[in-house]
Amino acid sequence: MSPDILPGTGNVLLVCDHASNAVPAGIDLGIAPDLLGRHIAIDIGAGALTRALAVRIGAPAVVATVSRLVIDTNREVDHPTLIPPVSDGHPIPGNVGADRFDRIARFHAPYHRAIAARIRAHRPRLILGIHSFTPRLESAAAAADRPWQIGILSNRDRRAVGPALAFLAGQGLIVGDNQPYSGRVLNATLNRHGEGQGIASAGIEIRNDLLDDAAQIARWAEILAQMIAAVGKDLA
Repeated sequence: MSPDILPGTGNVLLVCDHASNAVPAGIDLGIAPDLLGRHIAIDIGAGALTRALAVRIGAPAVVATVSRLVIDTNREVDHPTLIPPVSDGHPIPGNVGADRFDRIARFHAPYHRAIAARIRAHRPRLILGIHSFTPRLESAAAAADRPWQIGILSNRDRRAVGPALAFLAGQGLIVGDNQPYSGRVLNATLNRHGEGQGIASAGIEIRNDLLDDAAQIARWAEILAQMIAAVGKDLA
């Protein structure tokens, strides 16, 4: 299943690892259908935001088209949660004993080839990974509410992080630096295509209750467009 490639000519490349909740024919995850609408299957609103932002700034984008429950494109191929047997406390029985190599070949590898091809064709100055996060995890009885409206994730390359955090805080937003989790831990796509290629990068995490409708998505697309302009001044 090939990713969606959005054309663009700018110096920013957008990637969206968890844009879809699609389960391809021939794969049975063995879960209730309603789980495909939850954060364990898809980064709610992230795909629509990526597309809106790409149009807003004229940026190319690579958008995954398979659910993260089928295979997580933001994991290394040897990561234990690449094909998760459990996600936020929900068993995924169809993933137990799944053919790892088949899923990598069909879904994970084409996505990353598409990103690499785009970078070869037009090396960007900045790569942004667009994600969303649930306000509260389900699996931990004592799980705390996540107060951040937006988080900026990074590993060691933090060139884009400082100006992004400063801009967002200046908008009065509740911003997390490597929150709700750390890019030092989970950052596979940007490690490979950004930091690994010497390209400035950052992960964008927006709380998914703030991406409920078209108006909210348009608002965040405008905020991120302004943030990208602010970051670009520092990277120039």
